[in-house]
Amino acid sequence: MQSRMAGNRWKLHGALAAMAMTALAAPHLITAAPLDMLDTPITDDDPAEKAGQNFPGSAFFFAQGAFDPVPGVQISRSEHVMGLAQVQAAPAMAFRGLTALDSYRALNCLTSAIYYEAGNEPEDGQRAVAQVVLNRVRSPLWPNSVCGVVYEGSERTDYRCQFTFSCDGSMARAPDIRAWTRAQRIADQALSGLVYRPVGLATHYHTLAVRPPWSSTLQAVAVIGAHIFYRNSGFHGTPAAFRIPYGGREMQSGPARRTWPAKPVAPLDAFEMPYAVQPSPSYQTMPIVPSQPVQALPESTIRPEYQNSGKPLT
Repeated sequence: MQSRMAGNRWKLHGALAAMAMTALAAPHLITAAPLDMLDTPITDDDPAEKAGQNFPGSAFFFAQGAFDPVPGVQISRSEHVMGLAQVQAAPAMAFRGLTALDSYRALNCLTSAIYYEAGNEPEDGQRAVAQVVLNRVRSPLWPNSVCGVVYEGSERTDYRCQFTFSCDGSMARAPDIRAWTRAQRIADQALSGLVYRPVGLATHYHTLAVRPPWSSTLQAVAVIGAHIFYRNSGFHGTPAAFRIPYGGREMQSGPARRTWPAKPVAPLDAFEMPYAVQPSPSYQTMPIVPSQPVQALPESTIRPEYQNSGKPLT
């Protein structure tokens, strides 16, 4: 049994290594990624990045396909993590809002990022996404709030926001309650100060199926779940750059762009390909049903001697 489990772990890590090396070395796979730099050109090659054709955590399924073992790959303690470089864990800190409302917003925003970016991934993949968000909060290069990081660029209409789910209409779908609860638990632990060490000081990631241009300028640190994670080079990739205290003020609770041409629908089955969401009908076009007249009651068939039964005596 132990040898079989070890063999399965080798196969999985071999798959991750093959996907990672392909994404890092193949320039023809250039396309959009979940965390796009704003000057990155957008293409429509990757179905995981097309509005209406992905679903929470869909990158985990789109990224599969090259599962050949690669000899010599070091096995991590987790079968879902493959280290690509030595990492330093981010400084530990609890992210507490100034008010109960601030704390609620931070939890909800981080839960959304975990759910829509890695909803179907193992916990390692979800914790890695959460750590990237919080790393950005502590860095001077990004907003000093959880919601500010998650929804940065969500007002854009060209789908070039930092997290594509916040501006491509993905949030128009109703979340699955069980998957949402799981993501919320992981978000709460991360905000409470639990650091996910394998991702280190990473501030960027993309799926294994793509290779955005900015990836060549950063240091790849790990393959976790369906994503490759990167840290900045130079000062902004050192622990000293992640010591900005959390401000505790969350001024927004969701994406800046509130209008999507879609109606919330029931969540998709995790193993079904997504479908286009149909627009909701306008209330002005709903037919008005005229009120019906009250029907007269039929004549009583009670025998005359019993018609006063039950009435109070006078």
